[in-house]
Amino acid sequence: METAIRRYIRSLGLDAYVVGGAVRDELLGIKHSDEDFLVPGVDQAALRSALEPHGRVEDMEVHGQLVGVRFYPRDREIRGLVPAGIELTPPRAERSTGPGHRDFEIVADRTTSIEDDMARRDFTVNAIAKRLETGEIVDPFDGVGDLDRRQLRTVSPLSFREDPLRILRGLRLVSQLGFTLPAETEAQMRAEAGGLRHVSGERIGGGLEADGMGELSKLLLGSRPLDALRIARDTGALVEVVPEFAAAIGYELGTARQPVPLDEHVFAVVQNAADAGASLPVRLTALFHDLGKPEADADDGDHAQLGARTTGRIMRRLRYPNTLRQEVVRLVAAHAFWLDGPIDGVFARRFLASHGLGRARDLLLHKRVDLAAKAVEPWELEHLALLERHVEEQRDAPYRLGDLAVDGRDLIEVGYREGPVLGAELARLLDVVIDDPLSNERDTLLGLAREALA
Repeated sequence: METAIRRYIRSLGLDAYVVGGAVRDELLGIKHSDEDFLVPGVDQAALRSALEPHGRVEDMEVHGQLVGVRFYPRDREIRGLVPAGIELTPPRAERSTGPGHRDFEIVADRTTSIEDDMARRDFTVNAIAKRLETGEIVDPFDGVGDLDRRQLRTVSPLSFREDPLRILRGLRLVSQLGFTLPAETEAQMRAEAGGLRHVSGERIGGGLEADGMGELSKLLLGSRPLDALRIARDTGALVEVVPEFAAAIGYELGTARQPVPLDEHVFAVVQNAADAGASLPVRLTALFHDLGKPEADADDGDHAQLGARTTGRIMRRLRYPNTLRQEVVRLVAAHAFWLDGPIDGVFARRFLASHGLGRARDLLLHKRVDLAAKAVEPWELEHLALLERHVEEQRDAPYRLGDLAVDGRDLIEVGYREGPVLGAELARLLDVVIDDPLSNERDTLLGLAREALA
C-alpha cells in the first residue's frame, strides 16, 4: 500500500523503511494516518543534510539523546497531510544501564542494522519494517505470524522492565485490536506491574502525545476494554495505576439487582459504553462511577458524591486536562439519579436545568449502559426511554436563566437592586417558567416580580 507520504519520502532519494504501527495496521487491513520511517546507512547529521533542502528539520531527543528528526516538508500538499511533521530516524540500538525507563544509552551509527532497531521495540507485531523501494518485509521476531495468530508477544523478556508503560500499551492493543496474550506475556506483565507506580501520570492518563491521550484513555476508547481491564486486574496493573480500585476488586454488592462483584460490574459498564460508541468522558465515568460504594456502604454515605471525590483525585494524579476532569467529576456525582417519579416534560426541563443538554445526554447514556449491566425491572428501562424522549423534545424549551423573557436589568427597572435578592428572584421566575413554559412572557414575569417586591 503506497500512500502519498511514502511516495514523497521515496522521491527524496532515501532508502527508507516504514516501521512500527503503520506496518502492523497495514498488514491487518486497518486504516492509519501516522507513518514513521527508518533510514539505514545514515547518522543524525547525514539525515539532516538529506532533508534540509526540502523543508524544515528539527532534531528529536529522547532523554537528552538525539534519535532522529521531525521533518516539515516544503511541499504544501504533503505538509497539509502531516501538519505535525514526519518522523524519520536512523536505526538505533538501546542498551539498558539501570532499572528505569530512562536508564539506557542509545547506539546509532551508520552500521546499525534494521534488525538492531527492531530488537529495541516493545512487541513483535510492532517490530516489523517495510522497505519503500521494494516492499520487502523485515520481520526478525515473527511479528507477521503473531499478527496472524492475533497474539501479543514481547520482543524481549525484559521489555516491560525496560519501560513499564509498555504493559498499558499492550493492554490498549488488546482493547483496540483484539489481541490475546499468551501465558508468557501475561506472566511478564504480572512480574513487572509494580514498575507502573514509577511511570508519570501524563504517560498513563492525560497524555503527552499530539492527541493528548495517554494509554489508559486509548484503552477505554478501544472496542474491547472489558478484556483489557480484566487482564489489568489479574496482573496487578490496574491497582498500580489506580490504587483506588483495590477496594472494588471482588467486592460483593450482595443484591439481586447487582449480583456480580463490583469490579465485574464496572468492567461491564465500560464495555457497554464502548459498544454504544460513547465519548471519552462517558467511558471515564463508567470506569470510576462506583468506586465510592465500598466507603459508602461502610459509612452509610452517598456513593456518588464519594465516587466524585475519588474520581477527581485519580484524574488529577493522572494529569488529565482540567476541563475533562471537572466534567467527569460532575458526571460521576450526578449519575445515581432516580427514575421512579413521574417522567414528563417538567421532569425533563428540571433535568436540563440541572445539567444542560450535553451533560444531560451523557448522563442518560451512562444510565443506559449502567442499567444494562444490572438486573433491573422493565419499568426502569421504560422510564429511562421516556426521559430520553422528553429531554430531546424539551431541549428548546426555556430552562436556563438566559432563556427568560426578562433579565436583571428589567428587574432593576421595577425596583430591584443588584445583589442576592435580584438573583433569587430570577431563579424563582425560572422555576415558574420550567413548570409552565407559556408563562415566559415579559409582562407576565414582570408582574410576578412586582408582586414579590410588594
